[in-house]
Amino acid sequence: MKNYIFLPIVLLFSALCLNVFGQTKSYPFEVAKTGNGKQSIIFLPGFASSGDVWNETKSNFEKDFTCYTFTMAGFAGVKPQPNASFKNWEIEIVNYIKANKIEKPIIVGHSMGGGLALAIASDYPELISKIAVVDALPCLAALRDPSFKSQENNNCASMVNQIAAMPEDDFYQMQKRNMAMLLADASKQDEAISWSMKSNRTTFGEMYCDFSNTDLRDKIATIKCPSLIVLEFGFSNYKAPIEAQYKNLKTASFEYANKGLHFIMYDDKDWYLAQLSNFIKS
Repeated sequence: MKNYIFLPIVLLFSALCLNVFGQTKSYPFEVAKTGNGKQSIIFLPGFASSGDVWNETKSNFEKDFTCYTFTMAGFAGVKPQPNASFKNWEIEIVNYIKANKIEKPIIVGHSMGGGLALAIASDYPELISKIAVVDALPCLAALRDPSFKSQENNNCASMVNQIAAMPEDDFYQMQKRNMAMLLADASKQDEAISWSMKSNRTTFGEMYCDFSNTDLRDKIATIKCPSLIVLEFGFSNYKAPIEAQYKNLKTASFEYANKGLHFIMYDDKDWYLAQLSNFIKS
């Protein structure tokens, strides 16, 4: 009789161990792995964007590199996670790199993804071999207000509530107006708008607020790796304040697009790919 009682207990304990120890870590992003090269490239999309924004870019590198393309939780239809923050996403990207033993990857980041690339290379300078920052600044708010200072314990509740409460059509019209100012290639605008519409409103508000409060101008002094900074055409009119933001990044080289807007990978594709290829393959 004792043997019959003991067996279910063993099975129950085994099941519990499998449940606890066999769980895979839940990261605040989804990752698509393609290519099969020894050197790896990590592609980080911008605010509310899908990793699909890199499709035409990574196809140029998959033959020679292993590519890890991220879409962050809560953006573009990926299931959200609570309490999204810029710092948490930075830490978890680093944890993913370490857990998957990705040796000295190159990070390519657009917009907020470029900010994450700067943060990771600043805080973990030995982890990364190169970064390419596509149309991002160390402190976006300081371009409008050079005296800007980040607020500790910044309260995002008001912004999150406002965005969450917007009727669907109002939110759509807002994204349509915004995208017209960010993306010149009209054939790409509907897809980019759809990524925002599929994004979780709470995450959208939290990350917009948090990233707007981010200032990396001092910490980028610790970056050791080569750093390509690719900026949109319009920023060529603001070279002095932009490059002043980057003054502490001693490894930076700057390139300004010939045309288009914020989504340089679409609006000045051939030029952009040439800059990126020369940098990555050099």
